[in-house]
This record gives sequence, C-alpha cells and structure tokens, in this order.
Amino acid sequence: MDKKRVLILTQEMKPYLVATEIAEITRQLPQYIQDNGMEIRVLMPRFGSINERRHRLHEVVRLSGMNIIVDNDDYPLIIKVASVPGARMQVYFLDNDDFFKRKTVFRDPKEAFYDDNADRMIFFCKGALETIRRMDWPPDIIHCHGWMTSLVPLYLKTAYKGDPVFRTTKVVYSVYKNSFTETLSEEFMVKALINDAIGGKELKVFEKLDNAAMTMGGMTYADGVILGNAGMDAEMNGSLKKLGKPILPFLNGEDYLSAYQNFYEELGGK
Repeated sequence: MDKKRVLILTQEMKPYLVATEIAEITRQLPQYIQDNGMEIRVLMPRFGSINERRHRLHEVVRLSGMNIIVDNDDYPLIIKVASVPGARMQVYFLDNDDFFKRKTVFRDPKEAFYDDNADRMIFFCKGALETIRRMDWPPDIIHCHGWMTSLVPLYLKTAYKGDPVFRTTKVVYSVYKNSFTETLSEEFMVKALINDAIGGKELKVFEKLDNAAMTMGGMTYADGVILGNAGMDAEMNGSLKKLGKPILPFLNGEDYLSAYQNFYEELGGK
C-alpha cells in the first residue's frame, strides 16, 4: 500500500520564521505524520529575514526556472531547500527578489503594511501549486496554514480541478486568529483571477480584503477545516455550520498531532 502524501503549505515554520503559533505547529506536524507512515512535503516563502547561510539553503535547479504570472507580469520563481535540524525532513522555499528579498515579512521597518502583500500572496499560492506539478508528486492532502495560503483551496477547486496531479487531492484549511487589521489592495480581486477558470463570483467571498475575508475564503473552498487557536470555536461556529464542512475543533497538548492525522484519514484522498 502506497504511503499517503501530505503537502504542508505555510507562511512560517520554526526555526526559519517564528511569528505566531503556526511556526510551532508546522514544525511538529510534518515530522509527526512522517514518523507515522505518511510521505510529506513542506513549502513556504523564502522571506528575506531567513538567513540562507545559517540554515544552509541551496537552490534546487531542476525545480527553478518557472515564471509565475501575477496580473500581466511574469515573475521568476526560484526554489530552494534546506534540511530541518534534528529531523529527517526537508523544507522547500519559494523565492523571488521582487517579493521576498526585503528583510521584513509583512510590514516595512516603520510597521506599515506592505502595499503588495496581495501580489506576494498570489505569487506564493500559484507558485506552490506549480512547484508540486513540476515535482510530479500528487498529494492526497494539502494542508494550508496562514492567510497567505488561503487562495490555494479556491485554485484547487477551479483552475487546477482537472489537473492529473491534483485530481483526487483533498484540501484542509487551518483557521488562526487574525494577524493583521489592514486590508489588501483592491487589485487583489483582479490579480487573483486565473484565465477563465475563476471569475468575480468565485472571488466574492474574499471581497472585504481583510484577514477575516481571507480566512472565510480558505474555509469556503476547503474540504475540511481545523481550528488552530483556543477560544475560536464560538467565533467560527456559525460560519462553519453554514458551510457544512468537516471540522476538527481546537485541541491542546500532544494529542492534536494524532487527531490531525486521523482527520486526514477521514477526509480520504485518492
């Protein structure tokens, strides 16, 4: 029997970038599920604050060289990889000088929210799916962590629906507390489109352009939802009930890792 394949998409991971509890979860989870018989891949942005020498990142030439379209502009995608210290596990980093060279993550040195955070998000979501296609590694489960990944469930259910690599993929979206209070650029609603596969109707759930809208968009198109923070059950219960999605409530302690794996198994995949 083939191992179930799980792709972890995240905007942060310990020890490379630690901003919220996502970093700890995405460090523990892939190692746990790998140790328990699943095959894993982890993809995240290569933000400029990630020290390449310290973490021994190096380019994966066979995966690099693609261009990702955001609106009408092409941006080169460079793929780098590093081995996680103390684990038999690698992390793939998506890099581009226009979006990720700067030394801060989502805000400039004066704490202003970057105007192009929407473009950076779109680039990452498209780039992640194109990277998996180039790997020719059909995932059974894609687990998205953080608002920056919230377009992936939509893309999988629309533009990539007929792609053989993703034909049987189920997508899980983890919900976390809001991490920004600003709104993304209004151009998001145009730039996030993909040819004729996605229109304004599909993107309508994102139209408020705030953190809550990104979360709702991720939940709407996911096959299952996990609550990643304590105290979120009441806040999200109404929305989730309307969506009718399988949901895993917040779990504290080490048991959450086995619960996540069981949730994957229940959702299925190929």
